[in-house]
Amino acid sequence: MANLSQWIEGARPRTLPAAVAPVLVGTGAAAYLDGFVWWKALLALGVALALQIGVNYANDYSDGIRGTDEVRVGPLRLVGSKVATPRAVKTAAFTCFGVGAALGIVLCATSTWWLLVAGAASLVGAWFYTGGKSPYGYRALGEVSVFLFFGLVAVLGTTYVQAERLHWTAVAGAVAIGAIACALLVANNLRDIPTDSTTGKRTLAVVIGAARSRQLYAGLIALAFILAALSALATPWTLLALIALPLAVKSVRVVVSDAVGPALIPVLKGTGLTELVYAVGLTAGLFLGS
Repeated sequence: MANLSQWIEGARPRTLPAAVAPVLVGTGAAAYLDGFVWWKALLALGVALALQIGVNYANDYSDGIRGTDEVRVGPLRLVGSKVATPRAVKTAAFTCFGVGAALGIVLCATSTWWLLVAGAASLVGAWFYTGGKSPYGYRALGEVSVFLFFGLVAVLGTTYVQAERLHWTAVAGAVAIGAIACALLVANNLRDIPTDSTTGKRTLAVVIGAARSRQLYAGLIALAFILAALSALATPWTLLALIALPLAVKSVRVVVSDAVGPALIPVLKGTGLTELVYAVGLTAGLFLGS
C-alpha cells in the first residue's frame, strides 16, 4: 500500500500551479471590476485544486489499468508502479471530484445556478480525459480540454462568481493562462512521445511530431506574454506579468534545443513556475490598476 509521501507524489504537486494560476488571474480581473470577494476566491481555489488533484489521480488510474504507465520517465504513477491498487486510486480521484463539486455548489448558490453546467462539464472532462472506453486524451484533444477548463472556464468562472460580470481583461487573462497550461501539457507529451507511440496513446505530440510540438510550445508561451502586453491598454500594471519572462525563456530554450526524455523533466517544473509567477504578476497588476 502506498505511503503518504507516495500519495502526495501521485497527486503530482508540480501540476498544481495550473489550478492556482487561473483563480489568481480571475480574482485579479474581478478586482479590476471592483468585485473582489475574498471568500469566493478561496472557494474557487478549493474547487480548482480538488479538480486538479482528482484528474491527476484519475489519469493515474486510467493509464495504469491500460498499461501505458509501465515504462515511464516522469514522476511516480501509483497504479503503474503497483504501489497502490487501481481501486484505491480511483476512489481517491472521485473523492477529490466530490470535494470540488461540493465547493462548486456553494459558489453557484451564492452567484448563479447556471454555472452548474460549467462545473458538470469540468467533472465529465476530468474523468474522460483518460477514462472510459474512448478517452479524448488519447485522440489528441488534451490541449483543447486544458485550454477550455484550466483557461477559459477557470479564469472567467472565478471572475464571474465574484464580480457577476466580465471584461475583456478577464478574457485576455483566460486565454493567456490557458496557453501556458497547454504549453505544460505539450512539454509533458513531448517527453512521452516514445512510450505513448508504442502503447497507442495518440496525444497531440504523437500526431504532429516532436519538431512541431516544440514550435507549438514556444508559440503558446509567446502568446501569453503578448496578451500581457496588450492588457496594458487597460492598465500598464499588467506588465508586471513580464517578471515571468526569464523563467519562460529558459524553458523555451531547453524545448527548442531538441532535448528529449529526462532532459525535459525540468521544463515541466519551469513551465509550472512560469505560469504561477505570470499569474501573480498579472493579478497584482490588475489589483493595482483597479
